[in-house]
Amino acid sequence: MTARHELKALTGARGIAAWLVVLFHLRFMMPGLGGAWGPLSYGYLAVDFFFVLSGFVIWLTYAERLREQGLAGIPDFLKRRVARVWPLHLFMLGCAIPFALLLAISGRPDWAQYPPAELPLHFLLLQNWGLTDRLTWNVPAWSISCELAAYLLFPFLVMAADWRKLPAWALLGLALVCAALVWAVFALTGATVLGQAILTLGVPRCLGEFALGTLICALWLRWRGKPTIPALAAAVTGAALLAAHVAGLLPQPFAIPLVFAALVLLLALTSGMRFNPFETLPVHYLGEISYATYLGHWLLWMAFKLVFIRDHDMGWPLFILFLAMVLASSAFLYHVVERPAQRWLNRLPLPRPQRQVSA
Repeated sequence: MTARHELKALTGARGIAAWLVVLFHLRFMMPGLGGAWGPLSYGYLAVDFFFVLSGFVIWLTYAERLREQGLAGIPDFLKRRVARVWPLHLFMLGCAIPFALLLAISGRPDWAQYPPAELPLHFLLLQNWGLTDRLTWNVPAWSISCELAAYLLFPFLVMAADWRKLPAWALLGLALVCAALVWAVFALTGATVLGQAILTLGVPRCLGEFALGTLICALWLRWRGKPTIPALAAAVTGAALLAAHVAGLLPQPFAIPLVFAALVLLLALTSGMRFNPFETLPVHYLGEISYATYLGHWLLWMAFKLVFIRDHDMGWPLFILFLAMVLASSAFLYHVVERPAQRWLNRLPLPRPQRQVSA
C-alpha cells in the first residue's frame, strides 16, 4: 500500500495477523496455549486474511492506474509486485541453503525438508502451483507463490470488470459467489478446512479470497464518505457469520472468507478514527515489518529448535526469547533487505521495445 493510499488500521491488522502465524507455528511447544485444539491452532487462518487484504490493497492501489494504461501498464505493475515480494523471498532462500547444507553434513533427517531439485521452483515462486508434493524450504512462502498467480491475473480482472458500474447489492452478491466458489473447490476434493491440501488448493483459495478483497475495496470506495452505518453492518455481519460457523451452520471455506471480508471492510471504514488501536505507533510498526515477520520467522524457528529445545518443551523464558528474536530479525530484514531492495528494483527502467527503422 503506497503512502498516498495507506489505511493505517489495515497495516496494523496485518502485523497482528503475521504474529498469529508465528504463534501458530509455536503452538505444540506451549502446553495450554496450542496443541491440536488450543486457541492458537486456528492461526493458519491469518493467511486467508492476508489474501482478502491483498485483493483490497492491490485494487485500491492499481485498478484505476491499470484501467487508464491498459495493456501497456501491465509490465510496470508486475515489476512493482515482484519488487515487493521477491527480494526478501530470495534472501530467505539464500539463508536456507547453508542451513540445509549444515543439516546434511551433520546427518540430520531434517535435511529431507530441503530438496535441492525443488530450488528452481522456489526461486521462481512456482512451488505451490501443483508442481510439488509437500511444503519444503521456507514453508510460509507457499502463500507468496499463490499471490504471484493472483498478480498475474489481476490486470485481466481489472480490464474485464469495472466494479464502479455495479450497484452495491451486485457487489455483495459477487462476494457471496467468491466465497461459494472457494467452498465448492474444497468440497469437490473432500476438504472441509481451509488449511487442508495447501499444495493443490492453495492457488484457488488465494484467487477466490483475493477477488473477494477487490469487491470489498469497491464497496469501501463508495461508502467511505459516510462510514458509520456500513461499519456497523460489517461488524454485525462478520459476527453473525462467525457465530454461524462456530455453531456448525456454515462450512469454514465459505464462512471464514466472508468473515475476513467483513473485517477488512470494517477496518477500512474505521481507519483514521480517533483512538483506533490498530493505528497506534507500535501496532502500525508491526504491520510495516509484517512481511519480514511472516517470511523470516520459519527458518529462525527451525534453527532455534535445534539449538535450544529438547523434548518438545519450550517454557516461558525460551518462548519470550524467541519472540524477541523474531521481532529483532523482522526489523533487520525490513530495513536492511526488504525496503532497500524494493526501492532499487522499482527504480530500474523497464526495457523499451526498439523501433525498426525502415531502409
